[in-house]
Amino acid sequence: MFLPIVAYGDPVLKEVGDEISPDYPKLKELIENMYETMYTSHGVGLAAPQVGLSIRLFIIDCSPFEDDEPHLADFKKTFINAEIIEEVGKEWFFNEGCLSIPEVREEVSRKPKITIRYLDEYFVEHTESYEGMAARVIQHEYDHIEGVLFTEYLSPLRKRMIKRRLSDIMNGKINPEYRMSFHKAKKGRR
Repeated sequence: MFLPIVAYGDPVLKEVGDEISPDYPKLKELIENMYETMYTSHGVGLAAPQVGLSIRLFIIDCSPFEDDEPHLADFKKTFINAEIIEEVGKEWFFNEGCLSIPEVREEVSRKPKITIRYLDEYFVEHTESYEGMAARVIQHEYDHIEGVLFTEYLSPLRKRMIKRRLSDIMNGKINPEYRMSFHKAKKGRR
């Protein structure tokens, strides 16, 4: 089942996610729905906060990058309660986008190599190192469970330049190719 993607401006995107246990309600179904949502939306990663859940869960499928990095042909993973242990190397820029921030792409600098500890969908613990596009996608999705969006890495000038587009997203003045959920701020609060 396709889950609506939470749009920029929703407070859930700024929350640090809670760890989950194997008895999290309908976890297998949630993971399946997240993969369906990611593929339908043409993404390479999706974090639980992007579907409205403030938990430490994200999924990735880096196979679209296999032309440049052939070892990514079958690189599909689920990360639960992840913790990046190390990020190393000379930072490199890449044009990133986000399903929660449609129609906005910006150059983001990240370290090329990471080591991450996580649980897979069977709650088996792994500590693994990745580099290149796999590391970048993992870092982007990991940021979501830490309440960080890629726009926070931009210079003040770039942030000012995209302010109107971000405002349009927050106000639902966009037409993405997938269903989104827009946060409605409560009026009358002081």
